[in-house]
Parts: sequence; structure tokens; C-alpha cells
Amino acid sequence: MKTVNQSEIKVRYSETDQMGVVYHTNYLVWCEIGRTNLISQLGFDYVEMEAQGYLAPVLDVQLQYKFPLRYGQSAIVKTWVAAYDGLRTTYGYEIRVKETDQLALTATTTHAIVTKEHFKPASFRRHFPEWDKGYKKEVE
Repeated sequence: MKTVNQSEIKVRYSETDQMGVVYHTNYLVWCEIGRTNLISQLGFDYVEMEAQGYLAPVLDVQLQYKFPLRYGQSAIVKTWVAAYDGLRTTYGYEIRVKETDQLALTATTTHAIVTKEHFKPASFRRHFPEWDKGYKKEVE
């Protein structure tokens, strides 16, 4: 079962560079928006995870720029769980120009959970069994 979240982002002028296109680091912010929206759509709460003393830092980021987005356009950020092994979760992203459906970016981010206090790795399976069950369904 593959749940794909779709989040719309209106490109703001402050997100563009001197060339008039979206500055490359803004795509990471948009991926984060898509990821947190997907987590909510799946029925989980990242804020609750943090309240329980855990964080989900980024271990790896891969971005492939395909086509520039510009001020005044809208981006559609598609986000899904691409891989999950009980310890690490890899999210997949596709960002498209809403007006033309042109592919602008593909990306993945890989995360693990750690204790907030000591940044020690923790197991999703052990500490968040509902997330574990849900993410396993997503990658079946």
C-alpha cells in the first residue's frame, strides 16, 4: 500500500534567486512540508514523538534538479515512504510545476530516530510499534 501525500506550495518571491528561479535549498524545506504532511496523513504525530523524548534527524539527502520553478508558480510536492527497515525510513519526493505538470525535482531523505537527550539510536519497532506497523504496510 503506497500512500502519496500531495502538498501544494505557492512559490514566494523570497524563495527565488537572482536568476528568478527557486533557490535550491528551498526544495529541502518543501520536502519537509511534504514529509510532515504525509506523517499526519498516515495518522502519526511527530510532535508527540518529540514529547516522548525522540527525534528523527536526517541521515542522508539526495536531490536531483530537473526543471526550474519560478515566482508566481505553484509546486506540487508528492511524498511517500520509499523504504523502511525498522530503524531507518527513506521518504521519496517528486516536485512538479502545478501549472504544467513538469517534473522539477526528485529527492529522497533518510531518517532514523534517536533519543533527544543523548542522540542515541532507537528502534521504531520497540518505541513506536504503531508507526512500525504502518510504515511496513507502506513498503509492502
